[in-house]
Amino acid sequence: MREFSEQELVRREKLDKIKEMGIDPFGHKYGVSDFSLDIKEKYQDKTHDELEELKINVRVAGRIMFIRKMGKASFFSIKDKLGNIQVYISINDIGEEAYNLFKTADLGDIVGVSGYIMKTGTGEITVKCLEYTHLVKALRPLPEKFHGLNDVEERFRRRYVDLIVNDEARKVAFARPKIIRSIQKYLDNLGYTEVETPILGTILGGAAARPFITHHNSQDIDMYLRIATELNLKRLLVGGMDAVYEIGRIFRNEGMDRKHNPEFTTIELYKAFSDLEGMMDITEGIVSNAAMELNGTYEVDYMGHHINLAPGFKRCHMVDLIKEKTGIDFFKVSEEEAFKLAEEHHIEIEEHFKFGHIVNAFFEKYVEDTIIEPTFVYGHPVEVSPLAKKNQQDPRFTERFELFILGCEYANAFTELNDPIDQYERFLNQLKEKEMGNEEANDMDMDFIEALEYGMPPAGGMGMGIDRLVMLLTGSETIREVILFPTMKPRD
Repeated sequence: MREFSEQELVRREKLDKIKEMGIDPFGHKYGVSDFSLDIKEKYQDKTHDELEELKINVRVAGRIMFIRKMGKASFFSIKDKLGNIQVYISINDIGEEAYNLFKTADLGDIVGVSGYIMKTGTGEITVKCLEYTHLVKALRPLPEKFHGLNDVEERFRRRYVDLIVNDEARKVAFARPKIIRSIQKYLDNLGYTEVETPILGTILGGAAARPFITHHNSQDIDMYLRIATELNLKRLLVGGMDAVYEIGRIFRNEGMDRKHNPEFTTIELYKAFSDLEGMMDITEGIVSNAAMELNGTYEVDYMGHHINLAPGFKRCHMVDLIKEKTGIDFFKVSEEEAFKLAEEHHIEIEEHFKFGHIVNAFFEKYVEDTIIEPTFVYGHPVEVSPLAKKNQQDPRFTERFELFILGCEYANAFTELNDPIDQYERFLNQLKEKEMGNEEANDMDMDFIEALEYGMPPAGGMGMGIDRLVMLLTGSETIREVILFPTMKPRD
């Protein structure tokens, strides 16, 4: 048994007092009919006399965050899901027995209050308590009011405390589902169908990433946690579901930093008879609509920059952006010349590198971090785009884009490759890369090849990181701020 602090011992003594009063310290159902913010917004403009005459009854419940005891009358505030509201409580209104129960209250306790709305002399909307209900005794004290949890790691590890004391954390927690709902509503209105696909699979595909591997006991086989939803969603296009999307968890066995968590949420969507241009339009629409739905404006201040998310994002070819920064035009460069340029510019060359890998490495070194405004970068090399259709004019490049904002990738999209012969050759090249040490290369998925052989309509597809979008729209600087329970090392 752990040792209790002095404050914890006092709280447990009060717990015993509550029991002696014949009250369950951990409460029962309470009929809440009103919430703090709604009450304030609805009645803020009423005068003290008007509220006294109206006698508007409310029933609120929440956690005590402030107490000022003054003998036979006191003020305290409770926090519910929408915010804080002040309560005035007097022995003359609720009686001695109920007031003695209130005297056992500590910061962090959860209580119910029934009464009517009044206004104090300072103009603050307040609930005048006529019935006080103890609901839950908090056995641990909250962190200090003005300091909260000082240890950032502990904030994420003990998210429940963070949400109690940190209004900004609570704001982000409620903003995230609003953003997701805005995306669902936007796509549903365009005729898309939301679907679910498996998290466990036997083949690695749909992205370039290292997987988590688990074992299925009854079948005695190793399985992967999915690194993407792409291939199953494209199977649905083959089956005749012409516009589909999935919002779900993805798992990648890679490092953690400000922008990466091993499990994260994406949306992937696929539209038959569309292409890269169509995906640019819908990606732009999703981001712009989410900004407007959440914040009522396209303007965002983030990481020291002012960003405009109104429709009309820039659209630039990767090779043109590299030329702007380095003077090198990779449209006119051979593979042999590309390797020589890589050496001259101190680009690290891995064993599996070909022309396209070098082009992509130049982009990552000289361009990516310099992109501030929302920009669609398109025309990725075929070597780094195994699932995208080749460009008809220059087959070294593909019909693929990534959306970059402030040097960070937010979305990835293709004119989808639907040629089963070309796809088979791409998978073969991925297997060769894996043999040469590329741990992120895809497996051969013969079932997907078979699906394409039945005929997949020309299509566009897009994947977007939900967590990064939430970071942008809420001004959160790390992915851990927007995932309620991010991956953490054990305390010991």
